[in-house]
Amino acid sequence: MRHKTSMLLLTTMAAASLAVAACDRPSDSPTAQRLNAEAAKLADKGAQVANQVATATDDTMITAKVKAAILAEPGLRSSDINVDTKDATVTLSGTVASLDLREKAKQLASTTEGVKSVVDNLSVKSTATS
Repeated sequence: MRHKTSMLLLTTMAAASLAVAACDRPSDSPTAQRLNAEAAKLADKGAQVANQVATATDDTMITAKVKAAILAEPGLRSSDINVDTKDATVTLSGTVASLDLREKAKQLASTTEGVKSVVDNLSVKSTATS
């Protein structure tokens, strides 16, 4: 995420530099038009990077909230559940002790603020009897 933030700052600074350079030129000169076009492209790229950073931040927050909810649930606290989030879709993987706990984990994830959908890759531990 640090790389994307640095890229956003660099893009914004470049766009600002081009805009300032264009101010010294008559607005109808080819150089000013080219600089304005480049500044617009850089501003658009900066907006795209900012959107990507915001999405990654949202996904990180969703993951943290789901993990916290799972850890707060007594039956799930000791489970081996991994939580990954991409574009507000949460993927649960790992193992739980029962079908009921599997459903509880899915329910906790799906009711977490910001979650659009849940992919269930959880498996239930088999209890072998000897």
